[in-house]
Amino acid sequence: MRFFVKHFLNGMLTIVPILLAVYMCYKVFTVLDGLLGQYVRPYLDGRYIPGLGLLATVALIAVCGWLSTQYVSGRLIRLIDRLLESIPLMKTVYSVAKDTIASFVGEKRSFSQVVLVTMPESGWKCLGFMTMEDVGAWHDPLADYVAVYIPQTFQVAGFTLLVPKDQVEVVDISPEEAMKFILSGGVAVRKQKRLPQ
Repeated sequence: MRFFVKHFLNGMLTIVPILLAVYMCYKVFTVLDGLLGQYVRPYLDGRYIPGLGLLATVALIAVCGWLSTQYVSGRLIRLIDRLLESIPLMKTVYSVAKDTIASFVGEKRSFSQVVLVTMPESGWKCLGFMTMEDVGAWHDPLADYVAVYIPQTFQVAGFTLLVPKDQVEVVDISPEEAMKFILSGGVAVRKQKRLPQ
């Protein structure tokens, strides 16, 4: 019985991550394929090839990016941008979405600096991403603070701490390694760089 349980658990450790990765890729593919696929499908008379919607979505995003750099269409997009930022409730949703996307793919990426935060009373340490180095520019009494985003394990959510600068240490590991460490609860660390002492 012990032999069976051991091999069953090893099988689970092998198969479950593979199945989860395949399932996540499948879900992302179907969502992105369905965005424009539903509009492409009627024109193909039953000859729809899975992935055409995804290609159409990627092409549309690239065209929008190109148009935003052109003079006339760029002005139109900036006009729409200003319009969305002037509507009370839409302003909040739009600016948060825009800033979040820009923090990942924009010129100044906010999640590129991995830090270790020391909790003063317990001495515990928390791994996160510095998202704002000068919080004082936002609120003057916080001039000696930085903003650190702490993701939660196995979730997309997280929380933001405003931490005194002397309790934050920049860590020399990549954001990808840090995110893998945090999201897996520290389990997904194999032969990666050691944190500095």
